[in-house]
Amino acid sequence: MADLGYRTFDSDNHYYEAPDCFSRHIESRYAEMAITASQRADGEWEVKVGDRPYNFMHVKFDKTNAPGSMYEMFKAKRDNPDLSWGDAYTTENMLPAYKQPDARLDLLDSQGVEWAILLPTFGVSVEEYMVDDVEQTYANLRAFNRWLEDDWGYVHQDRLFTPPLLSLLEREHAIEELDRVLEAGARIVHLRPCPWGGEGRSIADPYYDLFWARLNEAQIPVAFHISDLRYGDLAVRMGDDPAANVREMSAFQWAFLHGDRPIMETFGALLYGNMHARFPDLNFLSIENGSDWVHYLLTLMDKKKGMARFGPWPAGRPAGRMSEIFKQCCFVSPYPEDDVEALTDRIGASQVLFGSDHPHPEGIADPNSFINLIANRPEPEQRLIMRDNAATLFKVA
Repeated sequence: MADLGYRTFDSDNHYYEAPDCFSRHIESRYAEMAITASQRADGEWEVKVGDRPYNFMHVKFDKTNAPGSMYEMFKAKRDNPDLSWGDAYTTENMLPAYKQPDARLDLLDSQGVEWAILLPTFGVSVEEYMVDDVEQTYANLRAFNRWLEDDWGYVHQDRLFTPPLLSLLEREHAIEELDRVLEAGARIVHLRPCPWGGEGRSIADPYYDLFWARLNEAQIPVAFHISDLRYGDLAVRMGDDPAANVREMSAFQWAFLHGDRPIMETFGALLYGNMHARFPDLNFLSIENGSDWVHYLLTLMDKKKGMARFGPWPAGRPAGRMSEIFKQCCFVSPYPEDDVEALTDRIGASQVLFGSDHPHPEGIADPNSFINLIANRPEPEQRLIMRDNAATLFKVA
C-alpha cells in the first residue's frame, strides 16, 4: 500500500450487483418490463431487458477477474488468440467487500482510503436498451435505486457515497425520482453521459430547470460515469455491430463512439447551456471517461463560442471563456494510463479527482499508487487530487 501520510478519497470505486438488482423492487404492473437475470445449467447468467437479450458486457454476479488485471489479460490474449475475457473470471476473485458495505470499509481501511464514491458495474450500462420506452426506463431505475437502498444505502457511515441512477428521458419522472432519492439521503446522483434528454432537447434546455434547480439548492454533485451511449446509427453506417459486447467492439467504436465523444458532448451541452451562471452551486464530475479529450474540448469550445456569436443562446450566452467556466464547475477523474500531470496543468489541481476504478480489471490494484501519476506535482496539489477536492465536494473534510 502506498503510504501518503494521510487517508484518501477515491472518486471511482465500484460494487458488483446482486442478480435481482432491477427485479427485486420492480412494481408489479411493470414486471414484464424488468431487467432480469437467470442462471443457466452451465452456471453462466442470461440477462434480459424485458424480453430483449442484454449483451453489452459480461455481467459479474458471482465471479470476476482480479483488480488491475487487464494488462495481463491483453498479454495473454497476444499469446493465446482463442482466449476470451471471461476466461479470467473466478469465484475467488469475488470478495465480500465488493458486495457488502461493512466489508468494503474494512478493505478501504487496509488500502489507506477514507472515503469512496461507489458506482455500479452493470447498472450504468442498461439505459440505452430502454430509451424507446419511458415507463420501462423509469420503472427499472426506480427498482434499482430501491435495491441500492437495501444493499448499500446512499451513504454508509459517512464514508461510502453511492449515487442513485437518474435519467432525463422524461422531465416529470426525472423530478419525481430525484425528489424521492434526495429525501432518502442521496449525496450524489448519476446521469449517463448523454447531451440530450428524451424530448428533443439538450439536457441544459431551460425546460429541465426544475430538475437542475433541486440539485443546485441541495448542492448535490452530478456524476457522469462512462455508460452505454453507443451511437448505433453511425455504427451501422460504418459497418459495425451496434449491439456488440463492449469487449468486442471495433477499434472505430472504441475511438469514436464510446467514451470520449459522449462526455465531451455532455459537458459541451452543459457549458454552452450557461448552466454555471444559472446554477452556480452545481458541480459536474466526469468519472472513468478518461481525460485525453479535455485539452481538445476546451480549445474547441473557446473557439466555437466565438464562431456562434450570431447563433441562438436559449439560456443566455455564457460570459467569459468556456475553458475558464469549465474550471469552476467541472471535475475530471482520469484513467491511470493518461498524462495526469498534463491534465493538471490544463485545468488545475483543484479540478482533478483521484479515482482507482477498484476493483475492476482496468483499474488500479493498489488504489493509492495513483500518487505515482502525479509524483512531480507539489505536495499540496497531490493532496488536493488524492483527498481534498472530493472531500470538499462532499463536505466531509
